Amino acid sequence: MMITRTATVQDVPQIAEMVGELLAEIMAAIGERAFNFDLAVTIERLGAFLSQEKYFVFVAFDGDRPAGFVALYESYALYAEGAFGTIPEFYVRPAYRSKALGLQLLSKAKAFGRSRGWKRLEVTTPPLPQFDRTLAFYEREGFAISGGRKLKVLL
Repeated sequence: MMITRTATVQDVPQIAEMVGELLAEIMAAIGERAFNFDLAVTIERLGAFLSQEKYFVFVAFDGDRPAGFVALYESYALYAEGAFGTIPEFYVRPAYRSKALGLQLLSKAKAFGRSRGWKRLEVTTPPLPQFDRTLAFYEREGFAISGGRKLKVLL
């Protein structure tokens, strides 16, 4: 039976492992080394983020095996009319896809956002054909393309 709950510090190693799987899958799809993933550093960073309540994670388990997770953080913008949530990472292990687990995790994220008074959730997907299935999932769940492209510069 699938159980979805708020992640705790004890879940950090398993979530960090799934982050690595997510980033590896993205890099394989785009054919580019876009991320520098280090498991030990990610475990440390995730533990700090969770304990400081800067980052919120819901994790799904199939028995004691982690099956997926969704992460959120609070953002602020005038265009968004105040506080809103951003989903930086969202991953369902391949064996659990197309079984409503993503929907279950997203429902937790939406309920959490409403409980914090957020006006909206935002997520970015690469504008590439390899991510059309991901985009279709978000659109089915009420997300709308809001324009623009996500850009970055290293500091």
